[in-house]
Amino acid sequence: MPRHFEKRILPYTVEQIYALVADVERYPAFLPWCLGCEVLQRDEGMLKAQMQVGTKALCEHFISWVTLEPHRAIHVEYAGGALSALRNEWTFEPRADDACEVTFFVEFKLKSRLLGAMMDLFFDAAFRQMVSAFESRAAALYGDEENGTVLAESYPV
Repeated sequence: MPRHFEKRILPYTVEQIYALVADVERYPAFLPWCLGCEVLQRDEGMLKAQMQVGTKALCEHFISWVTLEPHRAIHVEYAGGALSALRNEWTFEPRADDACEVTFFVEFKLKSRLLGAMMDLFFDAAFRQMVSAFESRAAALYGDEENGTVLAESYPV
């Protein structure tokens, strides 16, 4: 099952980065390959969301449970659709000068062998691009900080 891990220190507050990641309905505006995202159910501290991913020619839907721990973590678990497994974790730790250490982990398995084979070819690049899209979105929302990313680690696990 493909896995990806990244850790970054960003020049934004924990509250800002948490709010950005928790706002799943806005993902199609800035996330590559995210064609749509709809919250199907919203309870205290939990969302059930459906995401449409792919390209205009080839797209899939999946549903996930999103557990929100305000300003600390976001946990995503598979609930149905094109995947056969999904686990995604975001953690947010405050750092000096209103910086935030963000840890991102994802592992998943697609049901479609065709999509799975395609994803294997560019998995790491795709997830590095996805994390960069969150960074760019933070800069657009909160201002492009002069110092940029202080630390960036990325590797498959």
